[in-house]
This record gives sequence, structure tokens and C-alpha cells, in this order.
Amino acid sequence: MVSSFIQAIILITDSYLISRHSTIEFDAVGNGGLIYVTMFMALAGMGDGAQILIARRIGQNRFDSIGRIFGTSILTHLVIASILFIIMQFIMPSMLDWYSKHKDLSVLQGKFIRIRSFALFFAMITLSIQALFIAKGRTWIVLASAIISAVSNYFFGKGLIFGNSIFPEMGLEGAALASTIADGTSMLFLVIMLFISKEKSEYKLLSHFSIDKDSFRELFHIGSPLMFQGFIALATWTIFFTWIEQMGKFELTVSQNIRSIYFLVFVPIWGFAGTTKTYISQYLGRGDLHALKTIQRRIQLLTVLFLFIFFHGAILYPEKLIAFINPETTYFEKSSEILRYIAGSIFMYGFVSVYFQTINGSGNTRVSFIIEVINVFVYTVFSYLFIKIFKFDIFWVWSVEYIYFGTMGILSIVYLRTFDWQNKKV
Repeated sequence: MVSSFIQAIILITDSYLISRHSTIEFDAVGNGGLIYVTMFMALAGMGDGAQILIARRIGQNRFDSIGRIFGTSILTHLVIASILFIIMQFIMPSMLDWYSKHKDLSVLQGKFIRIRSFALFFAMITLSIQALFIAKGRTWIVLASAIISAVSNYFFGKGLIFGNSIFPEMGLEGAALASTIADGTSMLFLVIMLFISKEKSEYKLLSHFSIDKDSFRELFHIGSPLMFQGFIALATWTIFFTWIEQMGKFELTVSQNIRSIYFLVFVPIWGFAGTTKTYISQYLGRGDLHALKTIQRRIQLLTVLFLFIFFHGAILYPEKLIAFINPETTYFEKSSEILRYIAGSIFMYGFVSVYFQTINGSGNTRVSFIIEVINVFVYTVFSYLFIKIFKFDIFWVWSVEYIYFGTMGILSIVYLRTFDWQNKKV
């Protein structure tokens, strides 16, 4: 969770710095960053698949399989990262120019994602190593890597965006380069930790750098639904922000203010999502089914508690949060109104996400993928209606968050109460 907090700080720092350089660059980094995160989530899905598999093998005491899963994970990530890199370098910039209403924004977004796309090759290694350490419960290593990333991101970001005696002033391109360098330093730390870890020899991690057929089949079976699940979820949000951009630059900047603060929400949710998947998978591997409901209740309690700690400002003092992200007073009132309005949906998400991640942790990732597909379909339909047909004010457009999280919760609870999900073989 603390690791997720530092990642959120990185995103907020980027918004803080670039908003003080240029408002249009702030908007472009926001939309361009969503495109990168969408591609990243495809890789993260496979990483989650590897984490679930490794956690299950630990629970089953089948340690001989872990090295093969790890090696297969890295090479599979390499193939996916290469495909996504080509898309971001050569296809996405042209697409941005085609569908964007404001051409100055599309040009800046294209510049941003071309630089940012190189970070995918750092991410492919980072995610594989993180999957191993999180499944083993050694999350302090992931925390340390996040701290290194945050420190380097701020150092390079401030220098490359505004310029100093060492770096030239690069603005938006400097923001993209700084984040990419930060990802590289984090990856380097994790590689060093892997080489000196006891797991390297215990699981023979460096002896299986080939795509093992059985491991690939298992990884693809578990990871591919998660890959597409994460991709379509973020792709839908990218479409949402594209439609907002077509409403106008004021609406886009207001929504980018919300998006920047939104990542505080993901601190406890992402942290406890990883915990849920690991615990559910390990306890199912041990056959201890009676502990599952207790695990769910405790994680839900902790998630909601920490959501209040991290996100209470959205209810009590949203104006101060907005002012920190973007100093332009034009956007204060509307951004603050929306932030306070959607706070309820965030606490709903924290509660129901445990049910959704239970499905993932059990290995029923195809089911969670189907739930996500239904979810984003409903979300997209209502977004289109609110923005394109009914032409709601931007305040009411953000009501789609309640629809999205409510649908996720209903479908997840119905599945867990209706189907035999506990006996899934992984």
C-alpha cells in the first residue's frame, strides 16, 4: 500500500510540476499519461497472473515450478512490451491527430507518448520481479523500489521540465523523460535485489530463461484475462477523457484535476488488491476455505479505513487539494464540487473491490474479465449518453463513477454467492 502511495505521489508530482509550466501541457500530459497507463495495464495483467500462480505454488509447496513461471513471465512480457511499443511509437500519434478536437493538444500528446513508450521495457522486468516478491510476501522490496522511483522522478522532473544548470528546459518532453528515467532506476534496483536474494538460488530463477510450454499455458490461462481486463478498463477511461476533451478545454482541465487526485484513491485499493489476490490464492492452495470470509472482511475494513486516511480531503477540504494540483483559480470551484460529489463512489469501490479481487485470486480470471467487459460496456454507454446525447454539465457527467463501481459490486457479489468458485484448479 505504501508502495502504491509513492506511485500516486509520482503522478501528483508530475501534475504539480507541469501545471506550473503550462496548462495545455498539463492537459496533454494527463491524456497522454492515460494512454501510457492503458498500455502498461496490459503488462500488469500478466504480472498479476504470475503473482497468482507463484502464490498458489507457494501454498502448494511446489517450489520447483516457480523458476519456470518467472522465466516464462519475463519473456512473455518482452513480447507484449514490444508490440505495445510499436503501437505507441507509430500508430497512436496518428490516431490522436484523427480523433482530437484540439490539434495543439494532440501534437503534444504524441510527443509525450513517444518518449514514455520506452518505459514499457523497464516495466516488463519490474512487473515480473514484483510478482515474485509480492507473492512471497517480501513487499518491503517493492516499497524501496517505489521510493527510489519517486525521488529520481522529482529530481529529474524538476530539472528537465523547468531547466537548470544541468538540464535544458524541456517542458512536457522533460516530464515524459523524467518519468521514464525514474522507471529505469526502479527496475535497476529490483534487478540488484533479485541477484542478491535467497529466492534466486532457492527457486533457480535464472536457470529457466525460456518459454516453458506448461508454464506459458498456465500463465496465459490466468494472465490473459487480467491483461485484457486492465487494458479495456483503462482504455474506457481514455475514451471518457477523449469525449471530455471534445466538450471543451475547460471541462478537460477540470477533469484532469480530478484525475490527478484520483490516484490517491488507488493507494489503499491497489495495495489491498494485491494482498487479496495473494491471500485468497495461498489459502485456496492450502485448502483452508473457512478463513476466506474472515480475510475478506478484514481487508474491506482496512481498505475503507485507509481510504478515509488518504482521501478525506476530498470531502473536508477539496479546494486545497485542487489548488495544490493546479494553481489556476479558474478551475477551483467546479473541480472541488466534483471531487466532493464522487467521494462516495470511491468508498463504494474500496468495499466492492475486495469481492472482485477475490475472483481474481481464486484463479477465475475469465469470470472477472467477463464482469469487466459488462462493466465497461455499461460505463461507456452512460458516458456517451451523458456527454454526447444529453450534454450534461461536467459535474453530472462524473456520475458515471457510481454506475461503474456499483455494477462491479453487484456482479461480483452475485457470482461469489451463486457459483462454485472455490474449487478452481490452477
